[in-house]
Amino acid sequence: MRFLARRTAEPRADGAVEHFPGRNPHPVMRIGSDGRLLYANEASEPILAATGIAVGEQLSREWSASVTAAAASGQPIELAVGPRTFELLVVDLPELGFANVYGTDVTAARLVDRFPNLNPHPVLRVAEDGEVRYANAASGELLDALAVRVGQRLPASVRDELFARLDSGNREPIEVSNADGTWALTPVRLPELGLINVYGTDITAQKAIVKFPDQNPHPVFRLDWECRIVYANPASGALLAGISGAVGERLADEIAAPLIDAAREGARRSVTVTSATRQYELLAVDVPEYGFINVYGTDVTAARMLEAAHRENVRLLLNVLPEPIADRLRSGESLIADRFDDVTLLFADIVDFTALSSDMQPDELVSVLNEVFSAFDGVVESAGLEKVKTIGDAYMVVGGLPVEMPDHAARVARVALALDERVMSIPAAHRLGLRFRVGIHSGPVVAGVIGTRKFGYDVWGDTVNVASRMESTGVPGRIQVTATVEERLRPRFRFEPRGFVDVKGKGPMPTFFLLGETR
Repeated sequence: MRFLARRTAEPRADGAVEHFPGRNPHPVMRIGSDGRLLYANEASEPILAATGIAVGEQLSREWSASVTAAAASGQPIELAVGPRTFELLVVDLPELGFANVYGTDVTAARLVDRFPNLNPHPVLRVAEDGEVRYANAASGELLDALAVRVGQRLPASVRDELFARLDSGNREPIEVSNADGTWALTPVRLPELGLINVYGTDITAQKAIVKFPDQNPHPVFRLDWECRIVYANPASGALLAGISGAVGERLADEIAAPLIDAAREGARRSVTVTSATRQYELLAVDVPEYGFINVYGTDVTAARMLEAAHRENVRLLLNVLPEPIADRLRSGESLIADRFDDVTLLFADIVDFTALSSDMQPDELVSVLNEVFSAFDGVVESAGLEKVKTIGDAYMVVGGLPVEMPDHAARVARVALALDERVMSIPAAHRLGLRFRVGIHSGPVVAGVIGTRKFGYDVWGDTVNVASRMESTGVPGRIQVTATVEERLRPRFRFEPRGFVDVKGKGPMPTFFLLGETR
């Protein structure tokens, strides 16, 4: 710990801080006339930790001497505590038998004082006669607005107003402007350098947003920090009516709270509200010079409806096309036809469904099919496969397109094994005793989109025909596969040889029944 005596132009104590020190966010301590620390608020903890002093203990000789000298001279003490710097103002209260010590964390101010060129905002250093001795890199536009360069004096009106602020202790910034912008200037004396730092802030945008709100065709209203509406332009009528807001009244907490939070954080994020049948995005902007928050409203009803329609169009498109194919169509590709050298196809058909459906009402028939095929869809989607189409009571699945995958045959086999169990969990299917014939084959295909208005994604080739024949020549309740599939999946899956089956267009072919996955 080290103490550095530092003079200020007009050291003073704000009388208000003598009340309720426990609520003060800055350090406040009390030292008795006998040199004991009588009180320290919570904010004083860093200082106490650095000095090793606790409430009720006697101050060290060095500390006591510094406090006594500061109380007599009115000069603040600058205290370095690790990387932080505190300025301590000692106010003697002999009638109460103690002295109050008021601390202020001036770390940031000291860094800016020492390294103004690192400041992203304009910083000027001005001599007592108004001559600009230094300007950091961010000061170019401000110098233009002041019509001055380093080595020249500030305009008399600006110089006089800055010095008046310093002499009176008024911390309010002054404003200067030209055709290009407006800046707020705050002067701070650096007595150890014999100069004045002038800190500039570009407030052009802030000034602009508070002008002419009545002429804005979009809703603009103002909130104070108690969530009361203090102003609303004519365009805000419908918005405020829909959220039960009125000038002079508090805005509902569920709407006001996120606006207040966004303004306090300085976040450029919108709050979406529904007013009657309209949707609005509200942007809250703190206007500290005036002590209120401007809230800018944008009617996004049409945009939200368009987004919803777009999402629905995408959903419908993905019901008939794989997502990669849908993306290609939306990007403008008009002809989509791809060859895949190796895929696996599954056909599933409900056994004797025509006879079963003859005794069913149309709505019951559609309901059962919808329930069964929706269950199929879930199983297929979870396996990362693609449903190509349904034709009546038949269901067609492919693995290995439009995105290639090395294990497509195994994935299709697992889906086939899961279908029967999944369907039997549906009460209507169980009641009707639905059974499936399933056929699987692997090989090359061509896939693409056909049609322009009622288009669909389909696959063609000999592999498709063979897979379809595996289903049509199959046995109810069983999964018939070709030798190609059996060879690929052995020994990970168990099979039962069926023998040769006469396949239309192919003649006798050896086939197998898929029994399950090897444990």
